[in-house]
Amino acid sequence: MKTDEAGAEVRRVAERIKAAAESTTGGDFRTDSALGARRWRAAVIGNYAKQRDAEGTRRALLGGMDGAE
Repeated sequence: MKTDEAGAEVRRVAERIKAAAESTTGGDFRTDSALGARRWRAAVIGNYAKQRDAEGTRRALLGGMDGAE
C-alpha cells in the first residue's frame, strides 16, 4: 500500500469527490492530503466560509464527504 502510485490514488479519489460536490452544489470545495510514512489520508473541505451557522457547516462537511449526494 505504501507506494507512490497508491498515494497518488488517494489524492485522485479526493479530487473526484471534490469535483462531484462542486458540480452538484455549485459550492467551493478544496482538498487536503497528508501522505506520511505511516498512513495516508485525504479530505474534502467545503463551503465553510459561506455557512452562517454550525448546522450549515455540518451539512457542507457531510456533503463533501458524500460527494454531495
